[in-house]
Amino acid sequence: MSEFPGQSSVREPLKIARNWGASHTGAHHWWLQRLTAVALIPLTLWFLFFAASLVQLDYAAVLAAIGQSLHAFALILLTVCLYWHGMLGLDVIIGDYVHTRWLEVTLQIALRFGAFLGALATTLAVLAIWFARLH
Repeated sequence: MSEFPGQSSVREPLKIARNWGASHTGAHHWWLQRLTAVALIPLTLWFLFFAASLVQLDYAAVLAAIGQSLHAFALILLTVCLYWHGMLGLDVIIGDYVHTRWLEVTLQIALRFGAFLGALATTLAVLAIWFARLH
């Protein structure tokens, strides 16, 4: 028998509490946010040292340094992690503070589109430098 009127389920409260929530994606979103945050720690440290090493170089030397395979790969990885981490964080803010459904959906679509375009543009720029160095 149910404890609450109108409740058709006879499930125990513990079984209900163990679910992830209405969308069943809360834990996945949380883990992705933490994973990108942890990945950004060494990538950011690498980028700070890499950028500091470029300060005294001329334009051609900077392009040559970015065109090295290891640096190009690390820059692309940093870019993807930064945009993904930022998108996840802003998605939570939109979900928590925007209560008009059409505005929430519009902002989430714009956020994903903007993050994708930013990551794509940066990745293509690094790849263009890398391919130019190969030829």
